[in-house]
Amino acid sequence: MPQLPEKIHELTVGQLSARSGAAVSALHFYESKGLISSRRTSGNQRRYGRDALRRVAFVRAAQRVGIPLATIRDALAELPEERTPNREDWARLSEAWRSELDERIKQLSRLRDHLTDCIGCGCLSLETCVLSNPDDVFGERMAGSRLLPERRRPASPDGPSSKARTQR
Repeated sequence: MPQLPEKIHELTVGQLSARSGAAVSALHFYESKGLISSRRTSGNQRRYGRDALRRVAFVRAAQRVGIPLATIRDALAELPEERTPNREDWARLSEAWRSELDERIKQLSRLRDHLTDCIGCGCLSLETCVLSNPDDVFGERMAGSRLLPERRRPASPDGPSSKARTQR
């Protein structure tokens, strides 16, 4: 990993990519989502503050545990601009995500426990299917293995559409 001299206070997108391990396209995406920010030089090139390194690490760690980008953005917005998130920031923000993660873990455990019951059925509308059709809601409305109700086309005031008439 290339080291940057202390006197360099800004990074190019390539340097940020090399140091953070994130692809340039990911950095551009993070910036478009408001997770990191840059300034533009007179030549319209991006320059990132050194704090972007820690912010990218923060984003990637949060993503690995399943935190949505919008939630990560909201968390980073709580930090002062141009300040590197530190261990205390991570502890405070991750504590706030704990209950959401616990709920996801419970949901995943339920899915895992019922997965083998569903794979063999094929229809996904049995009363016992807790994965795609809890309480057999679709089975009450229609027969078959549909998970989405059929869309009805709006009726034309003068009957079938001209396209339908030409296809007859």
